[in-house]
Amino acid sequence: MKITDEKIEQLAHLSRLEFDDEAKSKIKADLENILVFCEKLNEVDTEGIEPLIYMTDTINNVREDKVEQLVSKDEILKNAPGKDSDYFRVPKVIEQNK
Repeated sequence: MKITDEKIEQLAHLSRLEFDDEAKSKIKADLENILVFCEKLNEVDTEGIEPLIYMTDTINNVREDKVEQLVSKDEILKNAPGKDSDYFRVPKVIEQNK
């Protein structure tokens, strides 16, 4: 694949970026280097090599999921600028068209 100025413009449009001419030439060189590197990876003999799915052998090394009540409802609502029984009171932001 050849990286052209049109391809750079297309990528810039899709990513909502703007580049000056100097930046475009640097990006073009970087993308060409990436493609060269990918082609080198295609040369590597991977026959008989299993795909790597995980980087480590550790499985589910996470804490147990326990429900804990650290703060009461009253403590949470104590600092609310506006409240209505058990709920925060917020200004209306959505208007309905009738």
